[in-house]
Amino acid sequence: MAKTKSETRERILDVALELFNEQGYDKTSLREIADRLGVTKAALYYHFERKDQILLELHLRLHALSHGMIERLDGLDGPAIVGAWPGIVDELIEQMLANRDLFLLHQRNASAFEQLAGDERHAAENEDLQERFRALLSNESIPLEERVRLAASIGAVFSVMMGAGGMFGDVDAEEVARYARGVVSDLFPVT
Repeated sequence: MAKTKSETRERILDVALELFNEQGYDKTSLREIADRLGVTKAALYYHFERKDQILLELHLRLHALSHGMIERLDGLDGPAIVGAWPGIVDELIEQMLANRDLFLLHQRNASAFEQLAGDERHAAENEDLQERFRALLSNESIPLEERVRLAASIGAVFSVMMGAGGMFGDVDAEEVARYARGVVSDLFPVT
């Protein structure tokens, strides 16, 4: 059965992610991606003309994780946001574990992501996420102490989970996630 254009794009991204993590973004060519996929370079160009377009799409997969989290908060009032937050952050941790290769890509190829800074689509996506978090954290229906907890918990989770691939030595990511959940639990104790 023939794959759809969307399925083919996703397969290209998956293979590129593997190669970028194995040998680095700079050392991976479009030809190598095409070879691993078993397609011609021309077929790859049909979906992505440049390697940096692939990098951007992989980066936007991370944005999608944050968008999903924020969208779960849409329509909730202040107290409901605070009540839902620990569960939402727990789901985020699960998604981060399931997408560890994306975080590894960022860790191993930090300089490559600097190239994305000038991309208009990237800038618009970043601005949208930042604006939505600013709106959340400036929501006066949530007490300031709780807003600080929201910010602290998300900062802690991102920094800990992004570093789970080596910052803590040869420790299992699931164990790191368990402690990250504990930090969130400490910030939002059940009363």
